[in-house]
Amino acid sequence: MKKNLDTDEQEAFIREVSEEVKNDNLKQMWEKYGIYIILLVVFAIVGAVSYEGIKSWQIKRSETWSDTYAYALNLEGQGKYDESLEVLEKMEQTGGNIYSNIAKLQTANILFEQGKIDAAVEILEEIVADKSINKKLRDVSAIKLASYKLDSGSYEEIETLLKPLIEENGSWASIAKEMMAMASIREGNIEEGRAIYNELLNTPNLPDALKMRVQDMLSVLDEAD
Repeated sequence: MKKNLDTDEQEAFIREVSEEVKNDNLKQMWEKYGIYIILLVVFAIVGAVSYEGIKSWQIKRSETWSDTYAYALNLEGQGKYDESLEVLEKMEQTGGNIYSNIAKLQTANILFEQGKIDAAVEILEEIVADKSINKKLRDVSAIKLASYKLDSGSYEEIETLLKPLIEENGSWASIAKEMMAMASIREGNIEEGRAIYNELLNTPNLPDALKMRVQDMLSVLDEAD
């Protein structure tokens, strides 16, 4: 439901919701309208509140989405995947906020857990391609997507996902390089993979866990020669 609903539509919507309340059918009302009820109320009051009021509302809204997301994770932890997906879907439908994007990413995680790989990969590809989504979330999705494509995706697909992260030399650069080395070795380019691993070892402040993995892989490659 868009923010620019005209007055007639708002009034019609509110009348319909009021009838639901009068009939004590709250569960059905929530299933039918979900979070859009909250949004409609918000849109109606935004123009009437002060800046400080809006700021306070934004903080409260963030807390609400945090709680909703935590609830979805709790359902997932209990193995209630369908229920968790329903909550996440409602979060996604709000659009235009960080939590709707996080919900989309978490939906992909659940689909992976359910073995629905193709559906999960499709969601990750959508996130990576959508420039309107927070870049940090797109980077996480690119890493996760590349990790699954290491098994069956083409070298070109993996490189397309990881090369931008390597060139940016940000927080994901070292992990992206490690994965590129693995992709090179998978393709039979042993020396290229070895070169990437050696480059990683010379990276300042390389995490110990990653350094150990790189050293182990180089030892394996040396033994294979």
